[in-house]
Amino acid sequence: MASMSDTQPPAALIGGGGHAAVIADAATRAGLELAGFFDDDESATLFDLRRLGPIDVISSWNGTVHIAMGDLSVRADNIERIGPRERLTIVHPTAIVAPSAVLGAGSFVAAGSIVNPRAQIGEDSILNTGCIVEHDCQIAQNVHIAPGTVLGGGVGIGAGTLVGLGSRVLPGIAIGSGCIVGCGAVVTRDVQDAAVVKGVPAG
Repeated sequence: MASMSDTQPPAALIGGGGHAAVIADAATRAGLELAGFFDDDESATLFDLRRLGPIDVISSWNGTVHIAMGDLSVRADNIERIGPRERLTIVHPTAIVAPSAVLGAGSFVAAGSIVNPRAQIGEDSILNTGCIVEHDCQIAQNVHIAPGTVLGGGVGIGAGTLVGLGSRVLPGIAIGSGCIVGCGAVVTRDVQDAAVVKGVPAG
């Protein structure tokens, strides 16, 4: 992996599964060095990265971390589990992020994704492969925007929401917290907290 400067704190992933492999690849391509990963599974492997121990020993880690798990409930548990700690934000070099967009600490922008002007992305959120987040979107903490999803301008999404593969959200729509938007859905009206919506139009 690329060499880390003397002033950059060491960075580690939390998790060693499939999503962690995507994160590790993006970090490598972005020139970031990862010291290893934490995972409760003693048999977990992640390319050539060293397993640093179970997640509970993160309390003795003095570097930055990135939560590298795709499941939002598992992510939420680990956000609480590790407590306040500096988060590493990772952006794949093929992603396009407008200078006026704001990426929260610990967020991930995957390959081919586009984040347009004045969009605000919450901490620990995932903008997965090839998604488009249009201008002025407001995305809260720990949101997963799945691959191929398109959010129109001014969309708002509450914390802990999953917007499924290839879905579309029309401009100005508000989706609440803890929601699930099904794969391929087209969201044409606001969605209340904790709702599950699917279909075309989604309902």
